[in-house]
Amino acid sequence: MARPLKYKTVQELQEAIDDYFKACEGKPLQDDNGELIYDKHGQPVIIGQKPPTVTGLALALGFTTRQSLLNYQAKKQFVDTITRAKSRCEDYAESRLFDRDGAMGAKFSLSNNFKGWSEKSQSEDDAAGQLENLLKGLKADE
Repeated sequence: MARPLKYKTVQELQEAIDDYFKACEGKPLQDDNGELIYDKHGQPVIIGQKPPTVTGLALALGFTTRQSLLNYQAKKQFVDTITRAKSRCEDYAESRLFDRDGAMGAKFSLSNNFKGWSEKSQSEDDAAGQLENLLKGLKADE
């Protein structure tokens, strides 16, 4: 017997997804009088802020694993909603490629969690080029 769906409607799932991304933003720190506390650059201090991740999304939605979320994504009625949510995580990781502190983690996340992201090593490129030149040489000899 099939297990009942965790989310009955797309709207219910979308609300849970929106809650996750809102929680990732964190909240501004306030003093005892309710006034915002600012850092030395004049920016509000944010507490509880965390990067949106596919695994974090899965856990926030009540799934046991990242794979459980991916399995749920295979359901026709939820594919677009979950794909869009994963794209938001991918967007965050991609944006971290442009800062020093997050670049390595972003590369790892993108290459392991999202299709189409991989980093070829120089030796792979060299080998492919050498093979191409060898094939051209063989054809020229014919």
